[in-house]
Amino acid sequence: MRVIAATIITMNADQLDHLRVMLRRFEMDSASEDAQRHATSTLAFIGSTPYAWRRTTIEGHLTASAWVLDRTHTHVAMIDHRKLNRWLQPGGHIDDSDISWRDAAKRELTEETGLAQFIPNDRQDELFDVDVHSIPARRDEPAHLHYDLRFLFIANVDTGAEATFRVNVEESNDCQWFRLAELANDPSLGPETHRMIELSTRRFPITGHT
Repeated sequence: MRVIAATIITMNADQLDHLRVMLRRFEMDSASEDAQRHATSTLAFIGSTPYAWRRTTIEGHLTASAWVLDRTHTHVAMIDHRKLNRWLQPGGHIDDSDISWRDAAKRELTEETGLAQFIPNDRQDELFDVDVHSIPARRDEPAHLHYDLRFLFIANVDTGAEATFRVNVEESNDCQWFRLAELANDPSLGPETHRMIELSTRRFPITGHT
């Protein structure tokens, strides 16, 4: 067990080096000043925090989430988060056994929605968005920060019509496809979600007219 644990820790240390490269590239390339600031904060956090991906780091930790479009690029899959009572992209905590940050997001995506077939996209190994946000205190944990690493996925389904979600009822009340063009004017969504909607419509212009 000690040998396995050492391998896992070394693997994640290597991943942190790769994450620094990804975050610096994101800082340079992102058109959003807010997202750039979040990336800068995340760089500082992983530079000063041992095991920054572990949930036991109670002041805050890295998380991974998935912004998943259907293959027409017109709809996004979102979950009705049970604890936070909000519609959000799938995502969650990172496990020691995850082989990459994107793999952690993909695992959470499949666990929470049942979606498992995806189409490669030309920027899938890059960060789609970065967001630092507070999580309120609960009975079993204090208030803390999530340093969320967000990746783009394209599900191999059309406009949700072919998709049957397998909802994780312990974490979500529901999962649905939403038309991006309609979400763009939804005041109930936070600025970080609108940022990803805007990124999607800019990257796939057809979504703004479908």
